[in-house]
Amino acid sequence: MSLALGVNIDHIATLRQARRAGFPDPLAFASLALACGADYIVVHLRRDRRHIQEHDLARLCKKFRKQIHLECSYTPQMQEAALKYKPYSVCIVPELPGEVTTTGGLKFTPAVQKRVGEMTQALHKKGIKVSLFVSPEAADIRAAAKLGADIVELCTRDYSEAATKKQAQKLLQDLALSTLLAKELGLEVHAGHGLDYNNVLAVADIGGMACMNIGFSIIARSLEVGLPSAVAEMKELL
Repeated sequence: MSLALGVNIDHIATLRQARRAGFPDPLAFASLALACGADYIVVHLRRDRRHIQEHDLARLCKKFRKQIHLECSYTPQMQEAALKYKPYSVCIVPELPGEVTTTGGLKFTPAVQKRVGEMTQALHKKGIKVSLFVSPEAADIRAAAKLGADIVELCTRDYSEAATKKQAQKLLQDLALSTLLAKELGLEVHAGHGLDYNNVLAVADIGGMACMNIGFSIIARSLEVGLPSAVAEMKELL
């Protein structure tokens, strides 16, 4: 049984924002990705608006609401945007000033748990599924379940950046054990961050995985072979 594929199109908008031009249009590339095998379109609305803008989210949700998976931080402003545009699902992620990309899973301090719990309840009231981006650690998965999440997305950054095969194997075991625990707690399991055509298969083979969310490697590959082929190649691996 194949896994679902969420294609992150942030870097289509990154290219557009580099020139503040009207193209390339994320909506057009979302249409193309879905037509070529993507199950979901993933976009991260960052506080610094470095790529995806609110007008992108508005247009995407208007046309493809049931396939839009929004990533955002847990600030009141991001909660407001999510409730306004009503994507199918929202993945709450940590966001640090100046980071190049997300650096890891949520840190469940008491203050973070309170804010994430409030946001989760607000999203659920509007029928929006909630995913929490977590490190593959038992305590974090239990925290996500306690907060009422529907989904956990396991951060695969450490696995993707492993320096040795032995290290990668150990981190893969952590992902597998975390998946097992999440399933036992009634959570749907996704994975993402740093996954590419060379390392995704081992993660996809973990029993219980439902979806891989992948962006940078697919967009980079599309520069060589075009987006339809890049999406189809990744979908075939899954």
